[in-house]
Order: sequence, then structure tokens, then C-alpha cells
Amino acid sequence: MTIDTIFAPSFGNRPSQLVGREPQIGTMLAGLDSAPGSRERSIVMLGQRGSGKTVLLWELAERARARGWTVASPTIPSEGMLDRIVEKLQADAGRYVEGDDHARISGGSIGALGFSVGVQFSKDAPTVASPEHRLTQTVQRLSELGRGSLILIDELQANSPEVRQLVSVYQELVGQGLDVAIVMAGLPGAVSATLNDRVLTFLNRARKLPLPAIPIGDVEAFYEDAFRELGIASTGPMTRQAAEASQGSAYLMQLLGHNIAIRLQPGGELTPDILESAAASSQADFENDVCETTLRALSDRDVDFLTAMAPDEGSSRIGDVAERLGVTPDYAQKYRRRLLDAGVVEQAGRGRLTFAVPYLRDHLLSNGL
Repeated sequence: MTIDTIFAPSFGNRPSQLVGREPQIGTMLAGLDSAPGSRERSIVMLGQRGSGKTVLLWELAERARARGWTVASPTIPSEGMLDRIVEKLQADAGRYVEGDDHARISGGSIGALGFSVGVQFSKDAPTVASPEHRLTQTVQRLSELGRGSLILIDELQANSPEVRQLVSVYQELVGQGLDVAIVMAGLPGAVSATLNDRVLTFLNRARKLPLPAIPIGDVEAFYEDAFRELGIASTGPMTRQAAEASQGSAYLMQLLGHNIAIRLQPGGELTPDILESAAASSQADFENDVCETTLRALSDRDVDFLTAMAPDEGSSRIGDVAERLGVTPDYAQKYRRRLLDAGVVEQAGRGRLTFAVPYLRDHLLSNGL
């Protein structure tokens, strides 16, 4: 097995093993097992950059298909999103009508229900129907065939007209009692803005599924298996140090594993010097890929607030941050709430905050921001 098949340190790539996310996958699969219309079938997954949202969506797609669901694989909100979702559902449904008699629905041909081979609309179907109508018709046909429809949305955007359009149709599908489910994933800030959109109040009843840091014990077990596969020798303490250096970030875990592996030939041993070198390279990549991108999405005043937190090791007291900014504690609370909603900071006790993004404090300090 090669390095690239075990470690996949780029956004959206699926690694060889899902690490530390079985509870979240279990929650989503349990939602699919619930009755149509259940709150558990509408899930909003939120996590910071590098937390593994896209990987989880693809994993869910694979496992849902194994359970007989028709899946519209992860779709990013943009113009024509509903049309792409319809195309994906129809293409995926072809698995149930081609080749495998076991998968066929008994009693009547597919064409008689409005589809031709490949589960495309037949010539008799309206050609000028709106995408909303085509999606409704597709989900209705699949429900009649005894197949659930799972819609997956990645990179949820705040104030997106496409998301408004989709959620409006989805709400109607649920109201009709159709066999449908939806999982939407995005950054905490985008999710918060979406949930606060008055047009999308339906989503406030959806289950919120945050992605916390991966347990270090799970990372350690993954590294043990990966190093063994690659022929890398590592003592228990060294493997544990490597796991701790990942800080529970899915992306950083992959980056660090990759940087360790490329520094060692099969039979080589992980030493403190190699781990230090690999961790430094991983930190540089993480700061560039995640920290920089995170800061660019914030306002100047948000960044000022974070910069005022940076001198504190561990956690920061809101009163101290306000004093450094030269503002009142009440004024500082406004930015505290914004950054909490964005998932960039987290509570660390009464009146205290800490950075939620690995290396963000280091990045602010090293760049003099």
C-alpha cells in the first residue's frame, strides 16, 4: 500500500479509513431508518475547514446506497443546483432497473411510471417543467418504487437563492409524506446565517450535527495501523505524540501522516527529529490552507478581536480582550458572539474564550496581525 492510498491531505479527498466519525455517521444512518417526515431525516452538519465534512458526505452516500437509497451525491450550491440534483438522482436510480433482477421493483415496467431506461423522464413527460417540478416528480416516482431519495449538499452558502429554492421544495416533499432525506454541510458561520434566514425557518427544526475534534485515541489507533502498513517503526510514545500533534483535526491528521511517511523509507523509524520536521511542514501548510482562508472570511474587527486574544496562552478573558481593543465589555460581546457563531473560537469557562482552529493563534502571532 502506498502513502497516497493511506493519507489524503487535500480537501475533499477520501482517505483510506474514516477516523473518529462513526458516531456522526451512525446518527445520519439512524435518520435514514426513521419514518418519512422525521426531524432526524433533515440534518445540518457544521464544522470548520479541515474537519472532514466532505469526506463524511461521501461516506454517507456510499453507506446509504448499500441500504438501497437513491443518492444525489454531494452538490455545491450554485446556479442550476436543482437540475444537477435531479440528474444525479435519476442516474443513481439506474442501479435499480438495470441488470440485477434482485434490485428490480416487481409489478409493472419502469416506463409505465413515467421513466424510460436509465430512469430519465420519458418523452411523454413535460419538457418545460420547472426544476422544482422535475425534482418532485423524481422523488415521487422513486417513492412509488420503494426507494428513498437522499440529497446531499456540501459547502452550504449563506443567503443562497439555490438553497432557499431547494429547502422550499424539500419542505413540500416532506409535507407529501414522500420517502426523502437531506443532509447539508457547511462552515458554522454559513450554517448560522442560513438558519437565521426567515425564508428557511423549516431548517431550524432540522437536527444540528457539529463535528468536534477527533478523539486523540482514534488518531493514535489510525497512525498505528497506517505506520504498520507502510513499514514505519514507531514506539507507543512517539505514535501518541504524533496523534497529539494532529490536535484532532481531520485535515491536519492527514497532513502530518503524509509528512511523516515521505521522510521515512520502509523499515525507517519515527524519531523526535523526524516528527518535529513533519509537524513544522504540516503546520505551515495548515496555516496557509486553513488559517489564512479562515481569516479572509472575517471582518477586520473580527480579526482585531482574535489578535487581542493571541497574547494569552490557553484561554482569554473577555474583559482583557475588551481592554486591549479599547472598547467596553458589552461591545466586545458582539464580536465574541460573531466568532462563536463562526466556529473560530469556543467557550473555555465563564467569561473566557479559546481558539477553536488549530494554529490560528500561532499564525496571528507569527504574522504580527
